[in-house]
Amino acid sequence: MTLYRIGELAKAAHISERTIDYYTKLGLIAPESRSTKNYRLYNHETLIVLERINQLKQEKYTLDEIKSMISKWNAATPETDVSDRLVELELQMQRLEREVKALEPVIHGLRPLQARRALAALLPQGVACMEAIKLLLTQGPPM
Repeated sequence: MTLYRIGELAKAAHISERTIDYYTKLGLIAPESRSTKNYRLYNHETLIVLERINQLKQEKYTLDEIKSMISKWNAATPETDVSDRLVELELQMQRLEREVKALEPVIHGLRPLQARRALAALLPQGVACMEAIKLLLTQGPPM
């Protein structure tokens, strides 16, 4: 099992040691153990959690929301995991809808060619999102 000291973890996660200290104090992450010299040692799963935290922060979730999600993931059973993930997906879709509405005046303010280019750049992602939602809705539970 790989254990990271705080500096190694910070470097691997592309964040500062201060941020790791802050997340530890908030209870978002916890050290696995301490070294003989009393250094905090973090496991590889902590690195995965930090990467997920960074992703959620980019999606505009607050640290309180992220802490709640992490708590749910840690306590999840297969049944609750699916339900929680569907709720999370619904929240993400609502958030995206708000962001699209906020972008609407900006897009309307663009010149026609700029607007076409912006929408063309978004089209593949939008289609992929719609296909994923369609798959979820039509697939149903396994028989």
